[in-house]
Amino acid sequence: MPKLRLLQWPFYDDPKKLIYYMSLPPADLTKCRIVVDAMGGDFAPRNEVLGALSAYGESKSFHLILVGDEEKIKTIAKENNLSLEGVEIIHSEEIITMNDSPTTALKTKQKSSLVIGARLVASGGAEAFVSAGNTGAVAAAGTLMIGRLPGVERPTIGTYIPNLTGITTVFDVGAFVDSKPQHLLGYAQLANVYVKEMFGIQNPTIGLLSVGEENEKGNKVTKETFELLKNSNLNFFGNVEGRDILTGKVNIVVCDGFVGNILLKFGESFMKIMKPMLKKTADANFFDKIKIAISRNAIRKTFKVFDPNEYGGIPLLGVKAITIIGHGSSSALGIKNMVLKADEMHRKNLISKLALEMNK
Repeated sequence: MPKLRLLQWPFYDDPKKLIYYMSLPPADLTKCRIVVDAMGGDFAPRNEVLGALSAYGESKSFHLILVGDEEKIKTIAKENNLSLEGVEIIHSEEIITMNDSPTTALKTKQKSSLVIGARLVASGGAEAFVSAGNTGAVAAAGTLMIGRLPGVERPTIGTYIPNLTGITTVFDVGAFVDSKPQHLLGYAQLANVYVKEMFGIQNPTIGLLSVGEENEKGNKVTKETFELLKNSNLNFFGNVEGRDILTGKVNIVVCDGFVGNILLKFGESFMKIMKPMLKKTADANFFDKIKIAISRNAIRKTFKVFDPNEYGGIPLLGVKAITIIGHGSSSALGIKNMVLKADEMHRKNLISKLALEMNK
């Protein structure tokens, strides 16, 4: 693997360079250097190593950098007959746990895989950071270490929720829990670019999550946000309710991180009870058991749509580098899809497009 180039940001603060980079076709962009926090997650480093190496083996279109306990990384690769050729390993001695205070951990655990990885990206030594570690710490590292794009007051993280026709994206789901109207407008602007580029929807519809569809419904923040979105150049649909998310009424739903995180956690719990409920139904009636057995493949396909591992983590938008945050319980498949998503975002030149939008 080529020696890492510690570059300063080449274009975010220079409009002329930004326009130049925006004009480059994807083929002319350099290979993405993706840093994977190998010690972040409930099953680290096993799932992180297996997932990252699986993605690298499937697509050699990027450079892979694993940050973590070097001996453990090599042992996992050897035990699973996986090659580390072309993969760079950066040793780390500390781990930021799920119970650590995010900002405190960034200060006190300087030798952790999360801090070392984020610092490498912040220095320009890599274009993307992937972690299934402490969500708050990853978001804080992206905001404080990697830094915000010009024009971004607050970064945002979003999630994907299946609907009747495809996917509804929800921003914000917990990057910040006390957003102001101008922050929600910023979330909508960032999400608009992301959905347009990643899902190919040219003019995404945007809804504001509220307690009713009527324009006057909501609290002070949502009412003021409504006016900002209505007067923006975005394709603002209006207020939407919680039930509208699963029906796919809009492509993007914007809400405060406090509400969004509750919505996200509620959605995660839904699938956890479905399998036990089906089993309970099958055990209670012989004929129902036969019906469920016959429908097993269809049920499995339906469950797959709701599996967060299929979507490859959630993006932290508004920072100067690609940052993907995964669930702590991410499987090897989930890590693999996170890495591949980071590479896709790089090939689509997403960061510079976000920068151009926010510079407006």
